[in-house]
Amino acid sequence: MRKIYIFDTTLRDGEQSPGVNLNMQEKVEIALQLEKLGVDRMEAGFPAASPGDLAGVSAVARAVKNASVIALSRSREQDIEAAREALKDAQDPCLHLFLATSPIHRQHKLRMEKHQVLETAEAAIRYAKKYFSKIEFSPEDAGRTELDFLCEVTEMAIRAGATVVNIPDTVGYMTPYEYGNIFKTLKENVPGIEKIQLSAHCHDDLGMATANALAAILNGADQIEGTINGIGERAGNTSIEEVAMALETRQEFFQAKTTLTLSEIARTSRLVSKLTGMVVPGNKAIVGANAFAHESGIHQDGMLKEKTTYEIMSPETIGLKESKLVLGKHSGRHAFREKLVDLGYNLDDEHVNAAFAKFKDLADKKKNVTDEDIVALLEEKLIETPEVFSLETIQVSYGNQSTPTATVRIKLLDGGHLDEAAVGNGSVDAIYKAIDKATKEEVELEDYSIQSVTQGKDALGEVHVVLKQGDYSALGRGVSTDILEASARAYVDAINRLIEKRKSPARSRDNVTLI
Repeated sequence: MRKIYIFDTTLRDGEQSPGVNLNMQEKVEIALQLEKLGVDRMEAGFPAASPGDLAGVSAVARAVKNASVIALSRSREQDIEAAREALKDAQDPCLHLFLATSPIHRQHKLRMEKHQVLETAEAAIRYAKKYFSKIEFSPEDAGRTELDFLCEVTEMAIRAGATVVNIPDTVGYMTPYEYGNIFKTLKENVPGIEKIQLSAHCHDDLGMATANALAAILNGADQIEGTINGIGERAGNTSIEEVAMALETRQEFFQAKTTLTLSEIARTSRLVSKLTGMVVPGNKAIVGANAFAHESGIHQDGMLKEKTTYEIMSPETIGLKESKLVLGKHSGRHAFREKLVDLGYNLDDEHVNAAFAKFKDLADKKKNVTDEDIVALLEEKLIETPEVFSLETIQVSYGNQSTPTATVRIKLLDGGHLDEAAVGNGSVDAIYKAIDKATKEEVELEDYSIQSVTQGKDALGEVHVVLKQGDYSALGRGVSTDILEASARAYVDAINRLIEKRKSPARSRDNVTLI
């Protein structure tokens, strides 16, 4: 099985994503995680770009012990010197030189003829060879470079002392057939090509970065360059996790694999997303929130019978615990029954059918049906809980230089009222303490959450609380455009549910007959 080397450029090309600006500590943190992931080479930055970038590359070079640390450099002596300074403490340093070679770059950016490009690149490689034993050379925009000239450039790079020649599809223009053919042509026509490694660096402007990288592997590429989560210039780079899992899942087809520690993929993805601020789309391959989630009833039924019906790889492989069967309006009875079992309920068919009908009604109204929602369907009789207490009025006084104070009026079943006031660490704490005093119920707040149920500045807020009292717990909900009012209503609702549970102590999860 042929090994494919992984060249990670999250810290260089990835950081060039608009809006991303990693500080030195963040670069080192990502670099150490990339080391755990097992990347062979990591490009830490472009030292000549700024003093800060030089310092960042230096910090990564000092921290990383088990991967080659690479610095990017234009084909200029001053850039090479900056990279040399940045990598002086690296265990295994490598210089990445580049110079554009396509007609459009030669004419409009470099204003050079072909022979000038060759002379400039060769001089840079020979100068760098005095300081670096490992040099990667990239003919920028190789994808749009004439094939015969690209062969000439590659031969020059080998002769000058490059150890890796990278073929960048700098603007994501190539198709898999065209890009693969470049590697095939170089392998067949460049003298000495066996002395170096060929590398593939693809951008995703047309959505083909991963496909192009895999086409390169099929045509002889030894190394793939990319980023975690596919971040990078414009539409991004090849996603390293996608290539790694494609090779792992289709070994018999590609006859090649990486040596990455695949179980670190999910953790690495989360860290990069957190520190760059670039959210991973839910439908992103391999690491998206929905990559191992199933809502369709047909898919869920197949998954419950045999996972490989709808999953070609396991979530455990990339470091996730398990697949998710998401309960929603598309879910089927089989998945719903399994969820009931997971929650500890053993119901007969009649009660499952009754609960499933109510679940479908709820799923049409609510985007995400939680476990607590299902418990509520089963344990709350599907009718309104008798309101022993109801919130009538609430008054809150708060200032950032004063102690929060809340006054509540609670209405009783017999029409009477209870008025209480309390202070707290915050407005919600003060409200809850006042309600505790009025109801004289001793409860423990186990969970508190807020979510928007509508959009806009006047959005309705829904508050969920879970209260515990001895062996009983209950979920309460409150909805209002005022979060403090919603919080109070949710708390009172949960207290009423606790009281109702105390009145029916014989009811158990194995004998639910109230649906």
